[in-house]
Amino acid sequence: MTVPRLSPAGRFNPACLFHPASIAVIGANGAEIAAHLALDAFKGTVAIVARAEALTAVPDVAVIATSECDVIPTMEVLAAKGCFAAIVPGPATGLTDAARRTGVRVLGPNAFGLAVPGIGLNASQAHIPVPKGRLALVSQSLGLTRAVLDWAGPNGVGFSHVIGIGGNADVGYGMALDWLSQDSATGAILLEIGHIRDRRAFLSAARAASRYRPVVAFRSGPFPPDPLGTAALAFEAALRRAGVLTVDGLEDMLAAAETLSRARPARGETLAVLAADPGAGSLAVEVAAHNGLRVNLAVLDTLANLGSDKTIGGVLKVHTPGEPIDVASLAAQALTLQVPLLICAMGQTTGGPLRGRLAEAGLPVFASPEQAVCGFLHLVRDRRNRAAARERPDSAVLPLAPDRGAVGRVLGAAHGSLSAQDASTVFAAYGMVSVPDTPIAVFEDAVFGPIIALGRERAMDLPPLNLTLAHALIARAHLPDTPELAENLVRASQLVVDFPEIAALDTAANSLVLRCLGEPAARLAIAPYPGELVKTWTCGDQHLIVRPIRPEDAEAHGAFFKRLSPTDVRFRFFSAMRELSPERTARLTQVDYDREMAFIAVRKATQETVGVARLVSDTEGRTGEFAVIVQSDMKGHGLAGHLMHRLIGWARDRHLQEVVGQILADNVPMLAFIRHLGFEVHRLPDDPEVMEARLSLL
Repeated sequence: MTVPRLSPAGRFNPACLFHPASIAVIGANGAEIAAHLALDAFKGTVAIVARAEALTAVPDVAVIATSECDVIPTMEVLAAKGCFAAIVPGPATGLTDAARRTGVRVLGPNAFGLAVPGIGLNASQAHIPVPKGRLALVSQSLGLTRAVLDWAGPNGVGFSHVIGIGGNADVGYGMALDWLSQDSATGAILLEIGHIRDRRAFLSAARAASRYRPVVAFRSGPFPPDPLGTAALAFEAALRRAGVLTVDGLEDMLAAAETLSRARPARGETLAVLAADPGAGSLAVEVAAHNGLRVNLAVLDTLANLGSDKTIGGVLKVHTPGEPIDVASLAAQALTLQVPLLICAMGQTTGGPLRGRLAEAGLPVFASPEQAVCGFLHLVRDRRNRAAARERPDSAVLPLAPDRGAVGRVLGAAHGSLSAQDASTVFAAYGMVSVPDTPIAVFEDAVFGPIIALGRERAMDLPPLNLTLAHALIARAHLPDTPELAENLVRASQLVVDFPEIAALDTAANSLVLRCLGEPAARLAIAPYPGELVKTWTCGDQHLIVRPIRPEDAEAHGAFFKRLSPTDVRFRFFSAMRELSPERTARLTQVDYDREMAFIAVRKATQETVGVARLVSDTEGRTGEFAVIVQSDMKGHGLAGHLMHRLIGWARDRHLQEVVGQILADNVPMLAFIRHLGFEVHRLPDDPEVMEARLSLL
């Protein structure tokens, strides 16, 4: 059956895919999934039909288990019936185009499928039942997904979701991460990564997810050959930038899952080791010290005191065969401790069953001190990565005034590799100075695009860089941290942002290479600061700069919040708040320009922030939710209206269809203001104290 191109606007709902109330299995190849649905007591309705035309009710999601040639015609029938979410467990070609044309969003092809144990849903190719828990797995490989499930059961690990995206033709990591980041049943997220279709969308979603819960990833392939390990370092650098913990292979990922799904976050990097046997305790101490951890070797009766010791980041209890152990008591103590408690139960004959009982009690348990220390290292690295991703940068911004015209003339007259003299001219035009023994290089990674490498150890990060990120990169390279080196990194970063035709550069070799003629410029994996949106605005004697917010505005943003009246704070945040926490300040100032915008108004003379308007788009890029606030002395000058017009203009440029916002019913001035801008306002039926404002952009 052929149908015309459909408009998917407003039709696909991620909840229909990831938390459906009804499901249909279509086709002769769906017997295994149909059997799972029958066994696992799915709480919704199930329809099993040979062809989509036989459906008598519209399901939330459909499993298309037909022959390959019937997959896309089935999608067309589903679209005509009003079903816009599907899983394709078998082979299929052309899914990307078919999803775009019909509006039916698809997991697949060759997808493991979807399991949501909390609602009894197992629409997957799992070989065993999927246990319920707080771990989410997003995977491409059917075999590796089954391997994780095979490991999970005996180790007492359960899942909130198992999402198999297969060939990643349509619904991929980005949408899955966006859903899981908001899912209260998910405690940690595991990613098995074989192919990233959209580097920027992936990192954007990964960064958003890691703000709320630990995210762990490992590379499985297929990836290009990497004999020097450069691609692996680039992968780690890219995911570190998003606050994601990377691990080496499946075994390491399972160890990370063991820890992150059960243990509290590490409070610091000092590990207290409790052991009745001196030999076992010394072994754990030696392993921890070898891995760069600070270690405190304690005695068994100090567990409660260790939890209150602010210098302790975590506790490892080492148990050898024959020692008495009270599993229930340990589980109770783990709940009251302010730090993670990890258990090493050595041995196999008695140690294996003991580990099973400890796992059933919800404790992170390991078979050896090496594995346990590795588990604590995962907590430490996760703490470092997530802290770095939300770190509050210094307010200083490196003032860049490069001679872009000179660089443009040099690059415009060159092809391939530039001469050493021309490369020097380009570097000098961006203010880069010589810093001996500190080579800066830029190269192209096949997955994440331009990568900046520093030093002989090849510490890496992604452009764009600011000074805070530059200093962190220098530390990872184990180089002396000087202002000149940090500035060189920021200037090199800006150079490749401004001139995407640059394929590679190396300051040590004084070389610069351009892309081949006709070769498209690489898209940065992280959206750069949109400097083209910086504008001046004058109202009376007020001279303001209205621009997108940036991480360095954190200090000024905190000061702006303190100048707001309690009433304004309640109207904006729907609650009384005395100050912004560092985490919330980072969230408000570290904007992902691909999915949100915050315009701030800054007094030109004092650099004070006096107003902000913010818009966050939904995962489908259709609707944006707005908020706006200005401090008291700027009210009545038209600033709020100007900020909102800038915000609405940005939304139109991003092809959003609607701008929405919620306003307290007693915020009479705001309601009048927003109606004046053309918004339609209505009261929320389930909350009489809140009004919803909507503005159509179609």
